[in-house]
Amino acid sequence: MLLKSDRRRWALAGIAAVAAIGTCVAPYAAADEGGTAAKAQKKAAALEEVWRTDFDGDAGSLPSGDDWIIDKGHSYPGGPDNWGTGEIQEYTDSTENIQLDGEGHLKITAKKNGENWTSARIETQRTDFAAPEGGKMRIEAGLKLPNVSGDKALGYWPAFWTLGDAYRGNYHNWPGVGEFDIMENVNGQNTTHGVLHCGVNPGGPCNETTGIGKARDCSGDCKGEFREYAIELDRSGGTEELRWYVDGEQFHSVKESDMDAKTWADATNHGHFILLNLAMGGAFPDGVAGSKTPTAATESGHSLTVDYVSVESTGGASK
Repeated sequence: MLLKSDRRRWALAGIAAVAAIGTCVAPYAAADEGGTAAKAQKKAAALEEVWRTDFDGDAGSLPSGDDWIIDKGHSYPGGPDNWGTGEIQEYTDSTENIQLDGEGHLKITAKKNGENWTSARIETQRTDFAAPEGGKMRIEAGLKLPNVSGDKALGYWPAFWTLGDAYRGNYHNWPGVGEFDIMENVNGQNTTHGVLHCGVNPGGPCNETTGIGKARDCSGDCKGEFREYAIELDRSGGTEELRWYVDGEQFHSVKESDMDAKTWADATNHGHFILLNLAMGGAFPDGVAGSKTPTAATESGHSLTVDYVSVESTGGASK
């Protein structure tokens, strides 16, 4: 288990191995005080944590209502059925599906009751997480994926992602408002997916409903150990860019130049809210499996475990 006092050190240790990331300090910086490395260090210092949840609390309690909304049912009121993805579970606020473990983690657990599945989904109260003009935003979390594989894992779909602020209360303006899938994993595979959804559905510059995505195999075990998953929205250069990371290693990017200016701005240059959920079944796991999921072989009771969620930004973003 990762101790609270070690969390930031753990996150930075994973990042520091990759000098190209704008939020880290290159290990050779001290030896090049007047050069490029020093400038990178100065730039890194400007990235400031503006929001964080560590999921401290008593075992069996729910995440703080000051920070999180617990979604319930099979859709938003008036929104698309099955959350717009075809997932089959009912989201609840039962401690069978969502609770703190008393050791600084949140556990979201999928359960089968008879023929029905239940699980949990939360989203931040705040909808204003944004990269300021000329600056950056980084959203990251420490996650341990459901420890299940093979036929027993069919249908499991943990996700860490964001939606544009205009989606809240509307529910019919997707994908134009933007969706950043920071981490998706399906069917217990040792693979993470990063995806941008934007524009119109179907088709458009983001090839909806698929989105612009890339997969990355986990180095080591994504299910038995915590890994750091992050996205950066960088508006500090001549061309704005989204970048996806696992343990500090970039594996995907989408640039402003990959689409028209309006589509990019509509998807990125505004507030976002953060979501964590463990879905069962739906278009993504079904598509990967090549058949309907979950199945009779799918095993109940596995969890997405969350260590922390944080947001960092530059350029004077509001705290």
